[in-house]
Amino acid sequence: MFDTSRIGPLYEDFVVGATLPPLPAVTLSDADNVAYRAITGDQHALAGDATAYRTASGSSGAIANPALVMQYSIGQTTMATRQAIANLYYRSVRVLRPVEIGRTLRTTTTVLGLKDSAPKGDQFRGKVWLGITSETEDGPVVEYERCALIRGRGPGQPGHADDIPGPSDPTPLADLVGAVPGWDLSGLIGTDWAVDDTRVDPLRDHIDLAAPLARMTYNQAAVHRDHTLTNDGRRLVYGGHVQGLAQASLTRMLPGLATVQGWDGCDHIGPAFEGDLLEFRHRLAERHAVGSGHLMRFEITGAKITDDGPVDILRWTPIVWGV
Repeated sequence: MFDTSRIGPLYEDFVVGATLPPLPAVTLSDADNVAYRAITGDQHALAGDATAYRTASGSSGAIANPALVMQYSIGQTTMATRQAIANLYYRSVRVLRPVEIGRTLRTTTTVLGLKDSAPKGDQFRGKVWLGITSETEDGPVVEYERCALIRGRGPGQPGHADDIPGPSDPTPLADLVGAVPGWDLSGLIGTDWAVDDTRVDPLRDHIDLAAPLARMTYNQAAVHRDHTLTNDGRRLVYGGHVQGLAQASLTRMLPGLATVQGWDGCDHIGPAFEGDLLEFRHRLAERHAVGSGHLMRFEITGAKITDDGPVDILRWTPIVWGV
């Protein structure tokens, strides 16, 4: 059992097969949707308009923004990443069902593999591969894996050498058809977007409220709160914040986005800091007709705008259902 009274665990404390102590469950509310929209600008149509959701779904409830569900799920895994140096990627994300307001989200995090990394100066570190399942009263709602680079205690390394996979291969869209909800999307705004067409969102946006998002979602990674723990003395922005801004951008470019069915992967290829100006490029890679809409695989790149030009910091490959 990990000692939760200190800021840990360190790399040497992990054991393959161990389940980490859970962070608190959260009952999703309308206030969560509003706060998340304030932080990211996400324009998810059905989360913003309860009447549209009820018309589309036939439910009498309201839906939590699917991006918000993922942010809480990721935050609830961060008992593992309190001592993270960086989150390397997410893989094999599968959204099993939408989550309505009023449901309570709980997350289980299991250690799948460990691999030593070369020390950087006197900083010892290693890769930790995690398997995650989040569920509500209705059963599992999302499953995925993530890999983080975690500080070690040193000196020396424990000698872990597990075969840790990289980002997942694209999942055939036909394999996801069974998880698509039986909603009527005729009331949503459709977009004529051709396969292989890349569109740049003309509305750039900057990162702010990074610490509130980390706190709101129970994110325990110390580098997102304490600037003294980073190499350059700047507080590192949670990578999911950049992904959240990317999804917000996609909701502007694809207003008929009904829900997110999964991610092929999400790679954080560069750091982000408060105040950074970001731009997003969206390429529609594939489309598959399902029900009243289409499953669509996007390849999205997030770039930080610098004096020397754009610098890519995010590659995200979501699969969404919409019109």
